[in-house]
Amino acid sequence: MASYTQLLARRYRGKLDTDADEFITFAVDGANRMQRLINDLLSYSRVSTRGKPFEPTNSETSLEQALLNLRAAIEESQAVVTHDPLPTVNADATQMVQLFQNLIGNAIKFRKPDEPPRVHVSAEWRVPSGEKPVTRHTTHVTPEWLFSICDSGIGIDPQYHDRIFVIFQRLHGKSEYPGTGIGLAICKRIVERHSGRVWVESEVGKGATFYFTIPKSDE
Repeated sequence: MASYTQLLARRYRGKLDTDADEFITFAVDGANRMQRLINDLLSYSRVSTRGKPFEPTNSETSLEQALLNLRAAIEESQAVVTHDPLPTVNADATQMVQLFQNLIGNAIKFRKPDEPPRVHVSAEWRVPSGEKPVTRHTTHVTPEWLFSICDSGIGIDPQYHDRIFVIFQRLHGKSEYPGTGIGLAICKRIVERHSGRVWVESEVGKGATFYFTIPKSDE
């Protein structure tokens, strides 16, 4: 569909009436959106079915690869992305790249119109909230790495904090911000595959901080 509608657009746009040109534009746009949707659905389904074995993964290397993939968006928006020292975790290296890429890509996309986006990535070791620390007498609690991606963007109304991780859920029209509404659902699925959790803290107009955890491996 995409190939033939694009061929129609190249050969016949401007040679028919204005209605035909408009119909061709709608067809091309619809085919392209469907193509992106199918690709994102494949990515979503492959988180579990084609995930690689976990191995010691340098988070800074994963972040660097994600930023390389986002280079065009970073340059276009003049985004400033900084980070603290990041740990080595037991993870699927490819999915760690995708996780950073989706979260930082969102921070760049949902930026304030009047200023370049700023994003900061950090991580800290902690014992899960409400649990007793691990000691030589208690070994049932698994410490974890808590990652945070903090941005200076438009923010998210607290009533939608859970909804944004549900597949196909969008808070903005496609004319405002492109996308299929699957990116954060993929993030959630990746984190859950790693036995972690993901959530957001944000207010409208005050930026957002996305958090995710990766259990600390003893290996």
